[in-house]
Amino acid sequence: MLSDYVNTLGQSLLRTYQERVHKVAIDAGLSCPNRDGSIGIGGCTFCNNATFSPNGRQPDPILVQIQNGREVLLKRTGAKKYIAYFQAYTNTFADLKTLRDLYGRALSEQDVIGLSIGTRPDCVSDEVIDLLVDYQNQGYDIWLELGLQSAFDETLARINRGHGFEAYKKTLLAARAKGIRVCTHLILGLPGEDESHFKTTLERVLALGVDGLKFHPLHVVKGTQLANEWRRGEYQPMTMAYYVKAVVALIRMAPKSIVYHRLTGTANKQQLLAPAWCHKKWAVLNAIEAELKAQNQEKIRWN
Repeated sequence: MLSDYVNTLGQSLLRTYQERVHKVAIDAGLSCPNRDGSIGIGGCTFCNNATFSPNGRQPDPILVQIQNGREVLLKRTGAKKYIAYFQAYTNTFADLKTLRDLYGRALSEQDVIGLSIGTRPDCVSDEVIDLLVDYQNQGYDIWLELGLQSAFDETLARINRGHGFEAYKKTLLAARAKGIRVCTHLILGLPGEDESHFKTTLERVLALGVDGLKFHPLHVVKGTQLANEWRRGEYQPMTMAYYVKAVVALIRMAPKSIVYHRLTGTANKQQLLAPAWCHKKWAVLNAIEAELKAQNQEKIRWN
């Protein structure tokens, strides 16, 4: 099993709660400062602008989303406890009252035992961190997920990210200083980067301290600037074999205690342009496990 070699979030939660606990993805209907003009327009070059419009994106109420996720997960895994994962766009990009209401709505469900808040490092105020601390002090399982993607400012500028590494450093240190666990999102295969960039990025992240990691291969999806670059031959996606070897190299660099929230990412087949293997989640995960085994990666033994 992959969890023999890496400390997956699922296994970490199983050890803590002695039963299966799963994330339920939530779209809270929030925006992004890199889209609405607060810091930029158009969003990141890999982000599908067509999926974001006031008229085209009207997510179900949060409790409906939780119920739908609950039904699927209960049948698929038997999980009866859930982490509300605020996933879509920037989930701290609102006033504190709005955020308290959104998060509180999710936590009003008895089987929702925590929150995982996906956001940008330049959109996390001290007040938001204090709100998460308050929830954690009440006994909820809390994660702050920061989308860094790369530690290279030139890469972040190239993909129109709208922030640099310093913003990540500031937010990471502020959150962890108050006891909030941070999961950092990193994208492999960004334009102009190779394995040396991936490793340097991870070295910088680990040097500051981090609790969890999420690795994604870069997807080329319809309606993006990246798609135009790909069509013009200006961007060449990674092969699956390259991605697998790169992920394994990063795993071998990191401490065993790191919690992996994700080792690959998938894209909707109707939106995905390249690489085709990005919709084959289990094939990628099985290949990562096989490569770890082939490299004689030491298995994890928990006391």
